Amino acid sequence: MPNKASSIKRVRQNERRRLHNRSARGEMRTSVKKAETAIVEGKVEEMTSAVRDAQSKLSRAAKTGLIKKNAMRRKQSRLMKAAAKKKAGQS
Repeated sequence: MPNKASSIKRVRQNERRRLHNRSARGEMRTSVKKAETAIVEGKVEEMTSAVRDAQSKLSRAAKTGLIKKNAMRRKQSRLMKAAAKKKAGQS
């Protein structure tokens, strides 16, 4: 346990940030998984809204430094590619 006041405060801040990042990462992963399952099921309306939500959560995560920008772009690209392939296959 730190002794200095600034170190004690830093521990508090780190714990608060860790919990926030943990919940944000969970939300992001959940939205991506929902989008992936909607793509597999092939429900067009559900798929488009789920993919849009996942893109939003991924962008927010990259903006706050939760994931790297290239990782965000890669995940968004793969989701969009899979959704477009599924839509093309249905029509």
